[in-house]
Formats: sequence, structure tokens, C-alpha cells
Amino acid sequence: MSKNLQKKFSISKELRERTYKFALRIFELCSKLPNTDEARIIKRQLLKAGSSVGANLEEADGSLTINDFVYRVDISFKECKESRYWLRLIVDRKLLKKGIVQPLLDESLELIKILSTIIYKCLK
Repeated sequence: MSKNLQKKFSISKELRERTYKFALRIFELCSKLPNTDEARIIKRQLLKAGSSVGANLEEADGSLTINDFVYRVDISFKECKESRYWLRLIVDRKLLKKGIVQPLLDESLELIKILSTIIYKCLK
């Protein structure tokens, strides 16, 4: 790779692994949802949003421009916020017990804080 094309912006391996595990845990939680119309709608949306968090960080890793990097991290941030929304609905609609969902609610909040910090530092 030429000097000018070397990756400039990267996501830590730890954060990429953490968002990957977040997606796996989302898939596991969704498999526990009841087979109702309401739960199927939430399940589909949560699976898409929850797996998109890490997928977009993988895209951000190795970005050649800060604009591309921030754009991808921002998508991850928004997908994480959306995931949190669907997780809250699961609890509030009593589709699963809060104790089952709470660890993912906690993780989503931590990821939101991490991703917003990355964006803030890049735009500073």
C-alpha cells in the first residue's frame, strides 16, 4: 500500500469486538421473544439496528478521510440509539423480563457514550 493510501482512521480492536458481541447478544435475546405480531416487528427492527452498530464500525475502520470515518461512526451511534429504543419497548410491553434485557440496555448506553465521544473528538 502506498504511503498516501495507508489507513488513517481506525477503531480499536476492543471496540470492534465489543460491538460484535453486542450483536450476538441481540440475536440471542431476540430468539427469546414470543411469536406474536408485535414481537416480530420489534425483533426485526432490533436485529437490523443491533447488528448494524458493529457493521458500520467495521466500515469506519481504515477510513481514509475524517468525513467518511465520522459518517460511519455516526451511523453506528444512531443504530445503537435505535437498538436502545427497541430494547426499552420490549421491557415496557413486558415481552421479556427487565432482568433479561437490562444488560443490553446498559451496554447500549455505554456504547452510545463511547461513540458520541469518538464523534466529538473528531469534530473538535
